[in-house]
Amino acid sequence: MLQPTPYDAIKDFAPIATVASTEFVLTVHPSVPANTLQEFIALAKSKPGQLNYGSAGTGNSTHLAGAFFGVLTGTRMQHIPYKGSGPALTDLIGGQIQLYFVSPGPSLPIIQSGEIKAIAISGEARSPALPQVPTFTEAGLPGFDVKVWYGLLAPAATPKDIIDKFSSEVGRIAAMPDIREKLIGQGLEPLYVPAERFAALIRADTAKFARIIKTANIRLEN
Repeated sequence: MLQPTPYDAIKDFAPIATVASTEFVLTVHPSVPANTLQEFIALAKSKPGQLNYGSAGTGNSTHLAGAFFGVLTGTRMQHIPYKGSGPALTDLIGGQIQLYFVSPGPSLPIIQSGEIKAIAISGEARSPALPQVPTFTEAGLPGFDVKVWYGLLAPAATPKDIIDKFSSEVGRIAAMPDIREKLIGQGLEPLYVPAERFAALIRADTAKFARIIKTANIRLEN
């Protein structure tokens, strides 16, 4: 992928289950003269290299989301890496950057206050937290399918019967109404994917992000 690690994310772990996921919202500063995705794409194409998009750090999922968006739309924007989502959102509110791909949780209050504008959200359906924001597919960009998931892993040598038992228990807990409510309250979508399907998801996402990194020519110094 982007940099060497002391472990193999696929071979060294045994997937147990996912518990939640979160989509990406394309947010922009209110001064950006675009209120729809197509208007924003047209604007970005008319100003190649002049719009700045923030990320929570080079190689972070927010960086890859912005790079993938550029590849899909044929737009060229300047990447500005930050040390975390907080500083990036602060500069978006202040107008130092023009756009940021962020999950609904941390962005919801400032979207609702009008401090930033939400243009589109990834995923197959609109978010209950942001029902007024269309999906990228609705807005005319069906290929933008980037999301973040949260899951549990065990050491690769963990016996299968233990993995299966643990996975089943995670599914039981994840289905509890109060747990689902807490996840939704944090801007997350409850998502239970059992062990074998989780392993397939990891392989698919690893391949997808590797393609994004290669196609967008992302390097650590970017």
